[in-house]
Order: sequence, then C-alpha cells, then structure tokens
Amino acid sequence: MRILFLVLLSIALFSCSGNDDFVAVSDNELLDFSNLLTINFENLPNYSNQNIPNYITKDNTTTGNIITNEGATLGRVLFYDKQLSSTNTIACASCHKQEVAFGDDVQVSLGVNGVTGRHSMRLVNSRFSNENRFFWDERASTLEEQTTMPIQDHIEMGFSGEDGDLNFDDLISRLESTAHYPALFNFAFGSEIITETRIQNALAQFIRSIQSFDSKYDQGRAMANNDVQPFDNFTPEENLGKQLFLQPPVFNNQGIRTNGGIGCAGCHQAPEFSIDPNSLNNGVIGSADGLGSDLIVTRSPSLRDVVKADGTANGQFMHIGVSSNLITVMNHYNAISLAGNNNLDPRLRPNGFGQQLNLTQDERDAVIAFIQTLAGNDIYTNEKWSNPFVE
Repeated sequence: MRILFLVLLSIALFSCSGNDDFVAVSDNELLDFSNLLTINFENLPNYSNQNIPNYITKDNTTTGNIITNEGATLGRVLFYDKQLSSTNTIACASCHKQEVAFGDDVQVSLGVNGVTGRHSMRLVNSRFSNENRFFWDERASTLEEQTTMPIQDHIEMGFSGEDGDLNFDDLISRLESTAHYPALFNFAFGSEIITETRIQNALAQFIRSIQSFDSKYDQGRAMANNDVQPFDNFTPEENLGKQLFLQPPVFNNQGIRTNGGIGCAGCHQAPEFSIDPNSLNNGVIGSADGLGSDLIVTRSPSLRDVVKADGTANGQFMHIGVSSNLITVMNHYNAISLAGNNNLDPRLRPNGFGQQLNLTQDERDAVIAFIQTLAGNDIYTNEKWSNPFVE
C-alpha cells in the first residue's frame, strides 16, 4: 500500500495541540514518506476522540495540550525514533515496549551510557490519574516535562550537554536536518519550527492516547451500578478478590488484621486503579542496583495491565523490578516492616505497627485473579500505538 503524507496548503488549518496557531499553507506540495513511515496521513488513527467509559473521571491532561490526531501522530514517530538518543541507538520505545503495556521486561533498562537507576514504569493509562507528577520520585511536574528528561539524561539518551555530551540544541538541529520532521511539525503545529516544547507536547499527546479499557473488569463495571457490587461476568473467586481489594482492613492495636479486606484501593483507586497523589513509600526501600536505600519513591503506574489476562507479567514490579510474580507482591504487603523507613505511608502502619494482613492462600489467589481482570487486549497489538517506521 502506498502511504502518502499530504500537506494541503490553501486550507487554513487550526489546532488545539499547544499554544501555537495553525497558519495557512499552499496545496502545491506532495510529500511521500512511504519509504520511511507506515502511516497513512490521509486517514490518521483516532487518538483524539477515543471511547472512554463514563465511570472514568480522572484526567491529568495539561491545559493547552489536548490530544489531536496530528499531534499524537508526530508523538508516535518521535517515541519510536532512535535519533532521539545521542548515539542513534535508543528510543523511548526501547524501554517502554508495546508488548508489555509500554513498560520493560528487564529489571533495569539499557541507555547510551549504562543502565537506568530504576525499573522503567509502564505508561498505559498514564492520562487517567489524579497524580499530575511523573517518575517514581515525582520529580517531573507534568507529563510534558517528563518526556524530554530521559532524552537529556547522560545515562539514558545522552543529550545532557554535560561532560562532553551533545545538548538538546544538537538534537533539534538533527531533527531539522531530516526531510520529514519539519513537515511533520508543520502538520501538527502549523509551522516547521522545532522546539523542546513542541517535542514535549507531541510526545505527551501520544503517551496520553495509550489507553486500555477493554478488560474483563470493564465489561463487568459497565453492567454494574458501582465497583462494590458483585460483577455478573466474574467468577466467585474474582468477585472475592475485588471485595478484598476494595474493602479496607480492620486492625487490632498491634497492626494485625482481624477483619475486612486488604485495602489495596486505599492507594490504587478504582476504577482507574491509579495511585493516590498523597501516597508515601510502600515499604520497598531498596534500590535497583542493590546499593543503598530509595525512600522517596511514592508514585506508581496504574495497576491496569500490570499482568496480561492469562497472568503473564508485563515486566518486573515496583521501582526496583523486584519480581515478576504477583505472589511476591502479595507477600510484601502481607507483612510490612518499619525498619529503616521514615517515609512509609501511614496506611501501611496501623496504630504505629507495620501492617500484618495474615492473608490466607485463598485470599492471595482471589486478589491475583481479580488483578488479572484488569488486563485488556487491544493495547498490545493496536497498530496506532506501534512502531511507525518501515523495517
């Protein structure tokens, strides 16, 4: 199939994908990038108006950078382009892989000058959270800010401008020298000017477009009045797991659970299963390299698609990539230690003690069965989120 990228000049185009106004362009230029990209620019995928269930209410979209098909298409190209690393060897997609819900399947990811300090976080449903800050330690105030920080990191993508590294202006010059990027930026933003802000906006639009709402959970939730009632399409085990996940535990004065659920939803709030912005450390205080402590980690990705529907893990869990086995996660929360942790979330230290959930095997199995219902299918194969480059 011949893929054409049309720039129609004679039509005034307008966009909401940033603070720049579209300008009129003439209709005498036909650009053909079919030897480079598999995108049909005459029939773009739907990024801007995807179906979002009416029970999903959280949205951290930045004002002035709503998703457009043109902006997200540019973001997709940037996301998969290894030219965004100083050595032309690492793309955003190298550490955020579609087949594992846009996370990584290794404990730490390989950059241009070593390995990352933390496990690469899954990006699926990044948009649907009350938490506006990004990275495990929340050092980025917005997703836009986050997108270019790995590019400017000496270890990750190498455009740091320090210690002999190329700087971000060198990246912009590299993109400006290509045949396709000036045209793509014009397509998305109305002029060929390439800036860090425009790169951030395009990448953020693409990442926010990556959504997963076709799970067994969503099928059940669509037929229910709320999250609490049993779902008709769930097995008894899955409904028990949902109840345990949602219901807070009852503790005695020594932090031992005596009744109730296990309270996962206190931090991982349904139906988005995103992290509560007020969450503190979850009791995992190690570092990915096994050296020292990492107490400031307070963010986590959505629990949607943490595993696939068959239970296969989408990479390792938590910031240190501690395990790809949910049993390990359950065992961690079953018995929380206070040792060496002055930043532990209060919900994990009832009455001043590290929580002791006393989970039975049936309860562990039920919660794991429920977490599997949060897995979709489309996220792993949909072409609009896939590598757009001709291989």
